[in-house]
Amino acid sequence: MEIIEKIKELARKDKKTIVLPESDDIRTLKAASIAISEDFCNIILIGNEDEITKKFNENNLSMDKIKIIDPNTYEKIDELINNFYELRKNKGITLEEASKLIKENYLYFGNMLVKIGIADGMVAGAINSSANVLRPALQILKTKPDCKIVSSFFLMDVPNCEYGSDGVFIYSDCGMIQNPTSEELVEIAFESANTFEKLVGDVPKVAMLSHSTFGSSKHPDVDKVSKAVKIAHEKYPELILDGELQFDAAVVPEVAKRKAPRSMVAGCANTLIFPDLDSGNIAYKITERLAKAKAYGPITQGILKPVNDLSRGCNEQDIVGVIAITCIQCD
Repeated sequence: MEIIEKIKELARKDKKTIVLPESDDIRTLKAASIAISEDFCNIILIGNEDEITKKFNENNLSMDKIKIIDPNTYEKIDELINNFYELRKNKGITLEEASKLIKENYLYFGNMLVKIGIADGMVAGAINSSANVLRPALQILKTKPDCKIVSSFFLMDVPNCEYGSDGVFIYSDCGMIQNPTSEELVEIAFESANTFEKLVGDVPKVAMLSHSTFGSSKHPDVDKVSKAVKIAHEKYPELILDGELQFDAAVVPEVAKRKAPRSMVAGCANTLIFPDLDSGNIAYKITERLAKAKAYGPITQGILKPVNDLSRGCNEQDIVGVIAITCIQCD
């Protein structure tokens, strides 16, 4: 069974409500219909009910059990506006500006539904940039307690692969932080390990990746990773984490025996932390295209409640997968 089907099974045990603000996008409507038919969550769409209903009918899609909320007629709109104004008034926003933003920008409206508990999480990005998706989440929901940064990961499901957790990996960070510091790498590793355990149900084994294995190369980029490993061991001693490791030493047992024979992580890593955004982004795309892996993401981690971004090249099944992952992220 593919990992995403296992995640859907898990989501069915405690169904969450996910808001999809991009009701103008047919992929989003198809994903909403599929998610409801597979019965692993509740769905809220934002927009004009007549217009949304017309699009469902034109495309022969079922909208049974899908809730539609129109900001222009929503009975709690004043509560949302006032709450948002209180959050942002110290930043100089006026009540009039707050009202306009909540009523007209569905991304802000959706985040406010999550904020007040009408929805448990949100998925967007099919027709919006990552910056536009995440900006309102950071303004409204902010980061989790004791979490200093928001990062992202891809859940990778590699077919016919004996490495990782039966071919399942988390790759972090592949979508947000361009050049993380040692301290930021530690936080990315900690969040990614928790995410892996929650989504996959297996013990996370975290490899801090580099072009060097245990000092085989000397460079400030290597020093950054080795420093992160030392900090992680001190701050999170419970984590099974090691590095710096080259990719092959991290995942291939035969290579690990030669390059890192005393490491508890080498040869069996399933949670891979990349030293920068370039390497992470390139790696996930290579894995997706050449290994024909399923790549779900970029999924955010560190926000108080889950708000997840989509690739604008996604299809409806990609959106369904991210909806399912978002359900499991909801605490």
